[in-house]
Order: sequence, then structure tokens, then C-alpha cells
Amino acid sequence: MGRFDHRTVLVTGGTGGQGASHVRAFHAEGANVVIAGISAERGRALASELGDRARYIRLDVTDETSWEAAIAATEDDFGPLAVVVNNAGVQNPAAPIESTDQRVWDRILDINLTGTFLGIKAAVPSLRRNGGGVIVNIASTSGVGGTAFYAPYVAGKWAVRGLTKTAALELGRDNIRVNAIHPGVVSTPFITEPAAGSDVPISDFYSPEPYAVPRLGEPADITRALLFLSSDDAAFATGAEFVIDGGLLLGPALKYAA
Repeated sequence: MGRFDHRTVLVTGGTGGQGASHVRAFHAEGANVVIAGISAERGRALASELGDRARYIRLDVTDETSWEAAIAATEDDFGPLAVVVNNAGVQNPAAPIESTDQRVWDRILDINLTGTFLGIKAAVPSLRRNGGGVIVNIASTSGVGGTAFYAPYVAGKWAVRGLTKTAALELGRDNIRVNAIHPGVVSTPFITEPAAGSDVPISDFYSPEPYAVPRLGEPADITRALLFLSSDDAAFATGAEFVIDGGLLLGPALKYAA
């Protein structure tokens, strides 16, 4: 028996480094999994790999009509949603605020913030039809502190925190829990490959060596927390924020010199 037997789970950005990890784990725990994203080739390949109980659905998270179509297709295949993971996100190329083009600002917020807002809005009726469920928004440690040269990304992730808490207050009486996970620096192409419009990946100027857990995170580190929050084991958790960053936000772990 899996923790998510007979439950339907939709993961946005489901073909990326973290997204694919989440999809595989939910599927292994018995869920019907919808891999939602814009890369049909990768989405269909992942669905084919998993076989039964997995389906790719094209979804542009910035488009309300696309969301409505994705939810309808999900219900046609698997019934109402039990879990929604707003995982889709993009990074802006590093630049100071004064050099950041408004088109970059708009694109990052459209995907990272508006995409999450539309995901909650579109999914709630289906979650209600299910008798309740869970929404988990994947934010970032950049939404808890600040990160120079990434103003659009930071602003969007800070806003996701407020959106998460507001949704938790509005939906709790419908038996719908809403929480956020704030990953630190996780070893995925998001970190190891340059963002669009940039020549340098984040991993080129980040070293985990000073921190309490001196390594990059792995997608599985985030996935394990996500499965907990999405399960009945976290039935009393809503509006909460879970930081998984190896101690990044704590600051350097200074060595003691005797």
C-alpha cells in the first residue's frame, strides 16, 4: 500500500529536475500522476517510462484557459484532484535592478507568481469535489531572505509566501491544506545551467562549503518533504513554510579553533 493510492496528483514543471523527482515519487507511492508542463517530448517520455497511472498534459501555467483545460483532462482520466504541486518556475539572468528589463521582470513574475495563483484558482473546485486535498507551492530560500541581482525571482518567491498563507486561511474549512517549501541550492539544471539570457550558471559562483551541511541539495531532499506535506501525516499543517537548505539561511558554520 502506498501513501497516495487512488489519489490524483498534478505536478507543474513536472519534467524538470525537481519536478521529475516529485512525479516519480508520487507514482511509486501509488498516485495517479499528471505531469504538467510545456515540454511534450520530455513529458510523454516520462509518462511512458512510468506506465499506468501517469499522463502528460500540456500546461502553460500563465494561461487561465490552459489551466482549466488541464484540470478537465485530469478529471476525465483520473477523477478529482487530491494534490496540486505548484512547482513550475524560472530564473532571471543575473542583473542589478537598474539593468533589469521590465520584460524580464514580467516574465519571471508571470510564471513564478501568477502561475501559482492561477494553479490555486483552477484547482480548488476539483479539490472540493474530492472532499478536500493539499496544495504545495514550491518557493525558495530567496523568498525568505534576499539575493542580489535576482530581483524578479526574489520578489515573486516572497509573494508566493503571502499567497500561500492567504489560500490556507480561505480553504482550511474546505479541508484543503496549503503549504510552501523553500528549497535552497539544489543540484538541477536550474542551478547548473545558465538561465536564459545568461552565460553563467548559479553553481559557478556558489559554494556550499561554509554551511552546516556542506553540499548542494538533491531533488530527493525536496521530494521527501513534499511527500510528507502532501500526506495525511501532515494533516495539521497548513499555511506553514518548510525551509530545506542545508543551513544556507543560518549563515556560515564557523569552525572552532581551540
